[in-house]
Amino acid sequence: MTVRITWDQASARRLARQFLATPAKEGTPAADIVGAMLAAHAQVLSAAEVSVGVRSTGTTRADVRAALWEDRSLVKTHGPRGTVHLLAARELPVWSAALTAVPSGASPFAPGARVTEEQAGQIVAAIGDALDGVCLTIDELSEEVVARTGPWAGDPVMPAFQDMWPRWRQVMHRAGQSGALCFGPNRGRKVTYTRPPHFAPLPAQEAVPELVRRYLRAYGPSTPAYFAKWLAAPGGWAGGLFRELAEAGEIEEVAFEGAPAWVAAGDTAFPDGPVRGVRLLPYFDAYGIAVQPRELLFPGAAYERALARGQAGNFPVLLVDGVVAGVWHQRRQGRRTTVTVEPLGRLTARQERELAEQAERVGEVLEANAELVVGEVTAGPHA
Repeated sequence: MTVRITWDQASARRLARQFLATPAKEGTPAADIVGAMLAAHAQVLSAAEVSVGVRSTGTTRADVRAALWEDRSLVKTHGPRGTVHLLAARELPVWSAALTAVPSGASPFAPGARVTEEQAGQIVAAIGDALDGVCLTIDELSEEVVARTGPWAGDPVMPAFQDMWPRWRQVMHRAGQSGALCFGPNRGRKVTYTRPPHFAPLPAQEAVPELVRRYLRAYGPSTPAYFAKWLAAPGGWAGGLFRELAEAGEIEEVAFEGAPAWVAAGDTAFPDGPVRGVRLLPYFDAYGIAVQPRELLFPGAAYERALARGQAGNFPVLLVDGVVAGVWHQRRQGRRTTVTVEPLGRLTARQERELAEQAERVGEVLEANAELVVGEVTAGPHA
């Protein structure tokens, strides 16, 4: 008999497993929280710090930075979709093998600017050699890569931000995904890069199924199409992968809101009660990006107000009882930060109290005193 799962049941389990129903206990390592999310988007590091902080009790941005730069239990590198994320360092063997196994699409660059697979391999190897045991700025790294490969790698053929970058940078994300590169601590105002702790990637045939299982435990029930979207993978490849895993008995089909979906094998227990509670999720929070169907997470007016042309993450969101019910923005001045929240409907007295607590928690994470303002958010979407 097919297990039937409602949106409320799926939301309750997803939120619980993300530490969004009940925050992790004080002292929980930041790497454990990031692992529960799978990865924390970190193009804007302060947003990643809030993502971790609102899922915990007592954790601040200083704790996240200590995990990154001191004990190195977290790594800031290129993760899902080739974008910058925080990953748990102990999970790099899975991430590296799985991400490098995802088929890549056609190159977006002009034929004369592209690199061959052989050249890409040379660049990735050169990056890993250059960064072993040191932190380099992008200009220093560029010099090292060109010296190890050849002048062709330094040709300024890659359009970027009204400038032209050297050819080698078009595969920089592949170096991050393969474990040859990660971010280091800033040198003044300059970003640096280094190499993550050495590790042995799992065989791809083990890592890819393991990533699917972890994804389904965190965000299931889900479908091959949603998994492909989350990973920026070809839909046909994801469909074939799910069929193979189903035939092997590693995932199983359920009925989610009346439509076929998948969970990890045996992982069919879901809470009975609906979700209750208020949460503030920052830019590009993993929950808002990964949870599907998007039209159920962003119901009604939220679909227009809190998404940018259907894309999640460009606005920080107010989550009420498991769905997006508004947007917010914080502006810091010295030791104070103003948290402006724009609800899309009326909040109950209980929800207003919880919102005030959440705004205070955002301030604690950012090591600032928070002032809550309920009103229109005038800031536009993040690029």
